Amino acid sequence: MRRKGTKMKNNNDLHLKPERHIPRLLRRSKAELYGVVRERRGREEREGAGQRSCTGLKPCAAHEMKTTQAWCPSEMQILPGPRHRTHMKKPLWIIVLVSFIIVFLICAYMYPPQTSGACYIFSSGGCKVITDWLPPAPARELTDEEVSSHVVIREILNSPIIPSKTPKIAFMFLTPGSLPFEKLWDKFFNGHEDKFTVYVHASKEKPTHVSRHFLNRDIHSGQVVWGKITMVDAERRLLANALQEPDNHHFVLLSDSFKDPGPHGNGRYSEHMLPEVEEKHFRKGAQWFTMKRQHALIVLADNLYYSKFRDYCRPGLEGHNCIADEHYLPTFFNMIDPTGIANWSVTHVDWSERKWHPKSYRAEDITYELLQNITSIDVSVHVTSDQKKEVQRWPCLWNGLQRPCYLFARKFYPQALDKLLYLFSNYTTI
Repeated sequence: MRRKGTKMKNNNDLHLKPERHIPRLLRRSKAELYGVVRERRGREEREGAGQRSCTGLKPCAAHEMKTTQAWCPSEMQILPGPRHRTHMKKPLWIIVLVSFIIVFLICAYMYPPQTSGACYIFSSGGCKVITDWLPPAPARELTDEEVSSHVVIREILNSPIIPSKTPKIAFMFLTPGSLPFEKLWDKFFNGHEDKFTVYVHASKEKPTHVSRHFLNRDIHSGQVVWGKITMVDAERRLLANALQEPDNHHFVLLSDSFKDPGPHGNGRYSEHMLPEVEEKHFRKGAQWFTMKRQHALIVLADNLYYSKFRDYCRPGLEGHNCIADEHYLPTFFNMIDPTGIANWSVTHVDWSERKWHPKSYRAEDITYELLQNITSIDVSVHVTSDQKKEVQRWPCLWNGLQRPCYLFARKFYPQALDKLLYLFSNYTTI
């Protein structure tokens, strides 16, 4: 039998030996086989049957062959194309956030905020946590005035106390005129003339004295305005006169008529006091004090810190209610000799009514029990000046022992004098 288009040479070409018989598929040309493979591959790819038409060593034809087998166009495994990995997006927002925090902390350390409210961007506790673990800021270079002031203060504190055969206490009175309780003080001083001296600063009128202990004890006085530096000027004037007596070792500031400024007032610190007076050193205390001779000398020698309070501490200045006589001495001694001062006043004042001025005692209020209660108080009470009005309490310690806090008390109306004289004469032993 002859294929169409094929020229036979002889009849023997039509007869094939049985052992040479091959399936018809294998007699196709190699090009035809390639076409079949490509067709199958395309169909499988279109139908989603797989990625390859031939794998491993399996023959492409469905027939088993005993002799020669036809393989796929390439017997090698067809490698898949290059895989494109999905790159992970870098967490840029985390990097930016961490960088911002680091820069912020570095700036806060190198350039600490000078405003009093700067820390309120955090909670007060948060600010404390940050300042606790941050390294200490480098010490500020002192000005020439600060260096000179510190040298003088150190020399005074380290100088030995000059001994005296008759050490005395200087009682310094601030009053606008006559002393309404001068008779009571006369009884207090009687019999102890060698242990005290008296100095009177009358700011408005020359007082009329009824006690011999006050005669000729008036000093040159100036006008005094509540809340202003003139009150501090009067205190320094009294100290200057009292320091002229070498035997005066302790100095007590007292009053008969002046009214206390009170525990109220917010935002009293002024940034104009920088750099010499920082807010962390700013303190508040009672005007009435007792101090030793060395501290009295330091107060008179100071001009640097005094000038800060003179210029930037007064009621109504830029919205601040700074009271010079409440803040100057407590802040000053907290800076120069914090371990050499006590945290309470020796003069009792009752602020329990939470008003601008302390409670005043009338004649009907004066009883033996009242005086006993005042003299037995051994805990100092202070109300903070901020909005919280926090009540703070400290034990009054003398040489490590808790003792009564107060040696004096105020305020009493003049009509209470007779009752006070009666109680003093019958119940007081000096």
